[in-house]
Amino acid sequence: MNKQSRIHKLISRAAILALAVFSLQQSVSAQEMKKDPDVIGRWDITMEKDGKSQPSWLEVQKSGTHTLIGRFTYAFGSARPISEVKLANGKYSFSIPPQWEPGDRNMDFEFEAAGNSIKGTMIYTDGKSYSFTGVRAPAMLPTKAPVWGKPIKVFNGKNTKGWHTDGRPNQWIVENGILRSKKSGANLITDQKFKDFKLHIEFRYEKGSNSGVYLRGRYETQVIDTKTGEPEPLMNQFSSIYGFMQPNRMMAKNAGEWQTYDITLVGRVVTIVANGQEVICRQVIPGITGGALDSNEGEPGPLLLQGDHGPIDYRNIVITPAK
Repeated sequence: MNKQSRIHKLISRAAILALAVFSLQQSVSAQEMKKDPDVIGRWDITMEKDGKSQPSWLEVQKSGTHTLIGRFTYAFGSARPISEVKLANGKYSFSIPPQWEPGDRNMDFEFEAAGNSIKGTMIYTDGKSYSFTGVRAPAMLPTKAPVWGKPIKVFNGKNTKGWHTDGRPNQWIVENGILRSKKSGANLITDQKFKDFKLHIEFRYEKGSNSGVYLRGRYETQVIDTKTGEPEPLMNQFSSIYGFMQPNRMMAKNAGEWQTYDITLVGRVVTIVANGQEVICRQVIPGITGGALDSNEGEPGPLLLQGDHGPIDYRNIVITPAK
């Protein structure tokens, strides 16, 4: 082999090596591009607003190859859709229109995500900026069937011992074994906290009234006069998990009649039997609903009865906790 042939051979080998390195780089770059960003997932948020900590919740997911969308629950109201979560200069942002908030300007969010935490700011409908932090929400998916303990009567039928209000004046009274809120006022909360449990509860509302049973103080099972209003199952009507999941059929009775819920909550998996009919079967609750006491989803929480949306009666409230 002459000198010129050896040179051509070396050049060819170098070209092949360069092409292989380039292909490897392209493959690594493609893999990096395909890697889902840390922001994808569900986040339990604590908002600092006017000197108070407000629980909120965020979900970010991928739509198609690269667009990020999501859902957001503020301190009140229902989960609302996010059309796009945008990324620019290392920060994520999204904007949502007001729901029950005062004013008509959008709520604007900007935040950073790293590992299992996020932090950022919200510009509220009043134009003021507030900070928030968040942690990745726990999975809370059960791996085995619970072993149930002894039933606990959390309402003794005589008084509100074992309960407290949310700080507003207490309008709740007990009459003839019935726990009654005759007008809008405070929410009523058990002193005791629970993790996994079965709940039996009976209730009666007036026409047009509205209440809710908050499981662990975080997930609202809607109690509302639906039969005389909206007959179709919806995510904000009778026996729904407010803003997240609707019942498979409408089992509401007329206003003024006694009705029952039998609810099983294990982790974040819920089953609801309304007036003897299973209407939600082992569904995963994505996150906290508006009006939650906190966003610490992995911790036990109390039972909360909503008393700020109209007259409501409750009786025969029994919780069977898991051992």
